[in-house]
Amino acid sequence: MLESSLLADLRAVVGEQALLTGERVRECATDVQGHPPGAAALLRPRSTAEVSQILRLCHARAQPVVPHGGRTNLVEGTASSASEIILSLERMSRIERVDEAGRTMRVEAGAILQRVQEEAERHDLMFPLDLGARGSCTIGGNISTNAGGVRVVRFGMMRNLVLGLEAVLADGTVLNSLNRMLKNNAGYDLKQLFIGTEGTLGIVTRADLRLVPRPRSVATAFVACADFAALVRLYAHLDACLGGQLSAFEALWPEFYAITTSERTGHASVLPHDHGMYGLVETLGSDPGSDPQRLEQGLEQALEAGILADAVVAKSESERRAIWEPREDVWQVQEQYGLTFNFDVSLAIEEMAAYLARLRRDVAARFPHGRTFAFGHIADGNLHVIVAPGAAAAEASEPAEEVRDAVERIVYEPLRAIGGSISAEHGIGLERRAHLAVSRTPEEIATMRALKAALDPKRILNRGKVIES
Repeated sequence: MLESSLLADLRAVVGEQALLTGERVRECATDVQGHPPGAAALLRPRSTAEVSQILRLCHARAQPVVPHGGRTNLVEGTASSASEIILSLERMSRIERVDEAGRTMRVEAGAILQRVQEEAERHDLMFPLDLGARGSCTIGGNISTNAGGVRVVRFGMMRNLVLGLEAVLADGTVLNSLNRMLKNNAGYDLKQLFIGTEGTLGIVTRADLRLVPRPRSVATAFVACADFAALVRLYAHLDACLGGQLSAFEALWPEFYAITTSERTGHASVLPHDHGMYGLVETLGSDPGSDPQRLEQGLEQALEAGILADAVVAKSESERRAIWEPREDVWQVQEQYGLTFNFDVSLAIEEMAAYLARLRRDVAARFPHGRTFAFGHIADGNLHVIVAPGAAAAEASEPAEEVRDAVERIVYEPLRAIGGSISAEHGIGLERRAHLAVSRTPEEIATMRALKAALDPKRILNRGKVIES
C-alpha cells in the first residue's frame, strides 16, 4: 500500500489525469503477453523534469519504480507488484529534430519505433532498427533492452544506432549525454550504462539516433536448401557476392515453416514443405534496376553450385509481405499448441546444428509429446526456440513451474559449455535472472552488482530485474 502523502506529492507533479490507480492501471499497463500489472499506481509524466521530480520523491522514500515503454517485453522486464509504481513514458513521444546533413534524429524515449522510421523516411533517410513489434515498441524500450531485430547483420543492434542519450538516475539527477557526433572520445562513454540494462541503472528520457541514407531498392527472396549446412554456405556465398547489400538473412526450420503456413493461418507457403531448411533473404541497395538482378544472379550461382534447392524472388510489395508474414507470425505456435515456452539464445553459427539436435533429443526424452520449433537471424548467431511440452504437461499432469524449470534447463544448460548466451536480444528481466550465470562469470555478475549499488543504492529502479536486488 502506497503512502497517501507520496501519492499526493506525485499527483502534484504530473496532475490528476496522469496518475492512475486501481483498475485503470490494469487497463493501461497489461503487457503484450497478457500479464496484468500488480502496481498500485501508474504515472505518465510529460517531460524529463517531471521524471526527475518523480524519482527524487521516490528515492527519498525508497519507493520502487518500474519503467514502462511499449510493454512488448517478453521476459517479464516490466512486471510489477503492489509495492511498486509504474512510470510510463508514453506521453514523452516527441520527435524533436532531424539533422539531415548529420543524419541524426533526437527523440523522446516514448516515441514509437514505426513513427521514428516513418519520420526518417520523410527526410529521405532511414532508421535501420526493425522488428515485428515496430508499431508498439518504443525507442526507450529498444535502448533499455539493446534491441536487435532483422537487420543486425548489416547495421548492428540498438547500441550501434545510439549516438547519445539523456537519462535520469535513481535520485532524480538528470544525466545529459546527448551527442550528435560520430566521434566523441572525451572520457567514459556513459550512455553505455543505460543501453541493455533494462532500466535498472537509470531511466532513458531522450536519445540522439543515427540515421542512414534511405535505400532505393529492396530485394527479397525465400529460399530452400537441403539442410542447415547448405543454408550456411548460401549465407556466405550471398554475403560475398552482394557487396555489403545483405540486410537480413533469416532461417526457418521445417517445423516452424509448416505451422506458420498451415491452412488455418491464412499465410501462403511460397515453397513446398518437403525441403530440409528454409531461409529468408533481403537486400537494401541504391539501384532499383540492377540490385534485384544481383540477388537473382547470386541465387542462380548457388543453384548451379548445388547449394540451393529452390528460391522465389518477390516481384512486388505484396509478394514481399507474403514472404515475411510467416516468419513474423510466431504466435501461431502458441495458438495451435497452447502451452509454449519461448527463448532467444545466441551461439556461434558452427554450434547451431549440434545444439538444436541435442535440444530436440532432450525435449523428446523429457516430454514424449513435446515439439521444438526454431527460427532466427542466423547471420548474427541469434536462434529463436519455442518449446511446446505437449498435451500431458498442458493438462497439469505435473506442476507448471516444474515444467518450466525442466524446459529452461534443457534450453540453457548446453549453452554453458559452448560459450553461448541465454539472451540474444530480449534481455533478462525476471524470467531469465536465475540462469544468468550460464552466460556470465561470477566476476561479471559481481561487477554488475557494484554498478547497481553505485547508481541506485536504494535499489528502487526495476527492482529484481537482471540481478537479485
